[in-house]
Amino acid sequence: MRTVLVVLFDDVQSLDVTGPVEVFAGAETQAPGTYRIRTASLDGGPVRTSSGLTVVPDSALPDAPAPHTLLVPGGPGTRGPDPRVTDWLRAHGPHAERLVSVCTGAILLAEAGLLDGRRATTHWAYCAKLARDHPAIEVDPDPIYVRDGPVSTSAGVTSGIDLALALVEEDLGRDTALTIARHLVVFLRRPGNQAQFSAQLAAQTAQREPLREVQQWITEHPDEDLSVDSLATRARLSPRHFARAFQSETGMTPGRYVDRVRLEHARRLLEDTADGVEEISRASGYGTPESMRRAFLKTLGTAPAEYRRRFHPTRSARATPARGTPDADSAPSGARG
Repeated sequence: MRTVLVVLFDDVQSLDVTGPVEVFAGAETQAPGTYRIRTASLDGGPVRTSSGLTVVPDSALPDAPAPHTLLVPGGPGTRGPDPRVTDWLRAHGPHAERLVSVCTGAILLAEAGLLDGRRATTHWAYCAKLARDHPAIEVDPDPIYVRDGPVSTSAGVTSGIDLALALVEEDLGRDTALTIARHLVVFLRRPGNQAQFSAQLAAQTAQREPLREVQQWITEHPDEDLSVDSLATRARLSPRHFARAFQSETGMTPGRYVDRVRLEHARRLLEDTADGVEEISRASGYGTPESMRRAFLKTLGTAPAEYRRRFHPTRSARATPARGTPDADSAPSGARG
């Protein structure tokens, strides 16, 4: 039995709490006796979340059971926390088997000195602040979660669900995690090194209409000729003018944007389809499996075949449930971004 203890405080982000809790509760349903979920506030009193909901904890922090997994959610309440919360984390955090934060919960772990010397992430809007305030932490603003030994940190809000699913997979196996994901209608688990933003969101939207149209066209046609010369012709600009304007208005070079779109497209096909690697490499604009393999190794540190093995659902997980079962009523139609 693994005790999952969630630390509560006023102005906590409610989804940072309920998202992971639903994952662990789903795992307990699948494998009874695996998890015991407990919540605790400083004095055991109710806390008001940032959205106005009131949450009643199981106990006060001093009376909480020793956790296997200590989970610290985020929210506006992390910006000016009660020092007693960080004091408690400083004293008890090192004794947990796993230390987990969701969103800006990483700020509380950092204030307690529990992230020093580690790689970590948080909500993209607070990564720069975390790095500035705590130079002993290696802050990575890109991935949706980072696991560094027993310490795991995740990005904004829903990434806490992805991290919790990864922890359940570690404890109970891939099939159980995929089953829970389907019940939550998130379907496929996102890998931790997936970017916090899709390629389209990571780049700013260009102000000028021809450049916006080119951005959209790249996304819809990753297998086309996406050289600067070709894209410049589509935008009715000279190659030099196009490259300069694209970077100025989107914040990244045309080449980098194309690379992100192609990688994102290939990953989605590996996750969602049974298409072969050669077919996916052509459809994503890589041309050959070897070119796609090099792009995956460079960016993700894993080959396409291994990526698919880890993140493509098994046949049993993809099977259509019988009509009238909970899955049949809530089965998703596609992968979550």
